[in-house]
Amino acid sequence: MDLSFTPDEIAFQNEVRAWMADNFPADLRTKVEAGEKLYKPDLLRWQKILAAKGWIAPAWPVEYGGPGWTPTQRYIYANEMALAGAPDLPAFGLKMVGPVIYTYGNEAQKAHFLPRILSGEDWWCQGYSEPGSGSDLASLKTKAVSDGDDYIVNGSKIWTTGAHDADWIFCLVRTDDTGKKQEGISFLLIDMKTPGIEVSPLIIINGDHTVNQVFFTDVRAPKKNLIGKENEGWTYAKFLLVNERNGIAQVGHKKHTLRRIRKLADKTDMNGGKLADEAGYQRRLAETEVALMALEYSELRFLSGQKTEHAPGTEANMMKVAATQLQQSMSELFIEIAGYYSFPYDGFRDTKGSNEPPVGPTEAGGAMFDFLYGRAATIYGGSNEIQRDVIAKVLLSI
Repeated sequence: MDLSFTPDEIAFQNEVRAWMADNFPADLRTKVEAGEKLYKPDLLRWQKILAAKGWIAPAWPVEYGGPGWTPTQRYIYANEMALAGAPDLPAFGLKMVGPVIYTYGNEAQKAHFLPRILSGEDWWCQGYSEPGSGSDLASLKTKAVSDGDDYIVNGSKIWTTGAHDADWIFCLVRTDDTGKKQEGISFLLIDMKTPGIEVSPLIIINGDHTVNQVFFTDVRAPKKNLIGKENEGWTYAKFLLVNERNGIAQVGHKKHTLRRIRKLADKTDMNGGKLADEAGYQRRLAETEVALMALEYSELRFLSGQKTEHAPGTEANMMKVAATQLQQSMSELFIEIAGYYSFPYDGFRDTKGSNEPPVGPTEAGGAMFDFLYGRAATIYGGSNEIQRDVIAKVLLSI
């Protein structure tokens, strides 16, 4: 395994850096550096800039709009974007349902949905978790009953991120109650404007409206929007989940956060000196840097395996566990350094309804917001307890 970049890859890295310096909007960069939340209009503007460049879907095949990059180029691109402060775009269309559609969808579905995902014309949300069916996803009960050319959908999805902004939802629905619970599930695309859909906001611990509960009452969904075959949705669902967990490592964004932590420590007074010179801080920072380096090398090994057509399996589960644990420990370190500055106004400044300026250094902004939101990281995308069970079953046969 060779983890060094080739001359061509270094040239590509320089190309990405130069393009970002010229094209990433300064106002968005300022918001990110201050830890402020970006809303749909901000993200949609950035998506259109990337789409115009042809860099909006790095992992997609060329025939569907991808740039044709190698796995290493995709890694370099993601890393450089994050280090430049570029925000992540919602994964539901670009990284989750898009690959499902071009892998398992029919030609009509590909022709209709894929260009609209790339352009940002359609924003998506994910209809997987239900009340009582989170980690045990296959126990879901939302039912789709055949009625001529349509299904009639009844049930509820919960913790639906971005449903209030979404145009479409991809849903796992039960189309058969017999046999194993995994065998009666189908993967259905539903227009969020369809009568009978109600989106109810859920305000989470950081005071933000990110997730929702979605209710379906006699919702009529055309069968032409069924992906693949009826009752075989579990296969497509697992394919999607691997893509979701691969994206959770976010090494570049963690490096960017670490850079903000260093800047904040350099500005913070401590016992007549600076916090950055304090032994306890330096130890914690070194531990975090080592853990981040280990995560990065794990991701590079994963990419190296893809080059050799090694079929990745539990690597995605392992990186999900390691990355989310690191995310939480980094947010704890961040909030310890931000100290009192992290408490007074973050919950108001980072959500709509206030134009109060931040208290303290700019680098302290968002510390509490990220800490509170990050408590969910070891749960969403499949809880870490379930990931460990999968790893033990596949790797250790126990």
